[in-house]
Amino acid sequence: MSTNFDAALEHVLQFEGGYVDHPSDPGGATNMGITIGTLADWRGTPVTKEDVRNLTLQEAGQIYKARYWDTCRCDEMPKGIAFMLFDAAVNHGPYRATLFLQQAAGVPDDGVIGPQTLGAVNGADEASLTEEYAAQRMNFYGKLSTFSVFGLGWSRRLMSAFSLAMPSDEYAGYSDTPPPFDTSDLPDNANNGAWA
Repeated sequence: MSTNFDAALEHVLQFEGGYVDHPSDPGGATNMGITIGTLADWRGTPVTKEDVRNLTLQEAGQIYKARYWDTCRCDEMPKGIAFMLFDAAVNHGPYRATLFLQQAAGVPDDGVIGPQTLGAVNGADEASLTEEYAAQRMNFYGKLSTFSVFGLGWSRRLMSAFSLAMPSDEYAGYSDTPPPFDTSDLPDNANNGAWA
């Protein structure tokens, strides 16, 4: 598995956690973010909640690589965009995650990553596209009826993914050292001790 995938998977697992079966979660029984439906589809046979509970990290990683990372063609994109897309694919499904990417990149949103989408993504400014992608996801979250239950957790997850995906020199806010702030015109007591 690629280093980029490993880092993205580590982030996802931090937020997906272990076994849960929350009554407000439409996915039902879930372990490491893998729902009972996804596991059944992966194995090609019906599974029980106990099967979900006993899911191994190895099998979860195989599912994530094949069904999310590879499906979204993440190895063909800049690292930060791939990171955001993978996290969104796990959280929203690959189709919706792809729609967000296409909307952010300004290409027709058909939910399929083809040459036009890859060209736009690879030709875009990575920092700007990452920021717009995060905005698309946040806008979607805010419209969900379960936002009052899960919204804070989703927001934390998104902000964490954004901070890890953003190119470090862009995220710092400056590509060059900013000019010094001129304080020569301020009176000696300008801050009145407010910064002390």
